Amino acid sequence: MTARDAPPLPAVLHRRALLRALAAGAVALPLLSACTSDDAPEGPDPLAALATRAESDAATATAIAAAVPALAAVAGEVAKIRAEHAQTLTAEVDRVAPPASTTPAPTPPATPQAPTDPAAAKAALVKALTEAEQEITPLVATVPRHRAGLIASVAAACAALQEVLA
Repeated sequence: MTARDAPPLPAVLHRRALLRALAAGAVALPLLSACTSDDAPEGPDPLAALATRAESDAATATAIAAAVPALAAVAGEVAKIRAEHAQTLTAEVDRVAPPASTTPAPTPPATPQAPTDPAAAKAALVKALTEAEQEITPLVATVPRHRAGLIASVAAACAALQEVLA
C-alpha cells in the first residue's frame, strides 16, 4: 500500500492551517468592527441639548411673533424653522437611542416672556440664534459625519436667520 492508496486522514487542524485561520481572524476582526454602526455617543447625546435649545428658540420666536406685530412674519419664520430643527434633531437622537415606550413625553418648554419693544425683540432673536450657532459649531468635529452634516446645516440655518434679522 502506497501513500496514495492510504485512506484519508481524519480532518485534523494542522498547525499551519490554525496559524492561517488566526491570522485571517486578526485581519478580519478590526474590519468587521469598523463596519458596525455604533452611533450611540458616550454619556448624554449632545444632539438632545441642541434639540431642547431649538424648541426653546421656537417658543421664544412664537412669543415674539404674538407680542410684536412688526416682527410677526419674520419671527414666525424663525419659530417654524427652529421647530423643524428641534423635530429633526429629536428624530436623530431617537434613531440612535430609541426612547423607552414607558418614558413620559417631555414637557414642552414654558412660554417665555417676549419683549414688546421691536428692537429688544429683534435683539433677543438674534442672540438666541447666535448662541445656538456657537453651541453647534464646536460639536461638528466631534460627531460622526452624517450627524456633523445635520448639525452643520442647522448652524448654517441659524446664521442665515441672523442675516435675515440684520
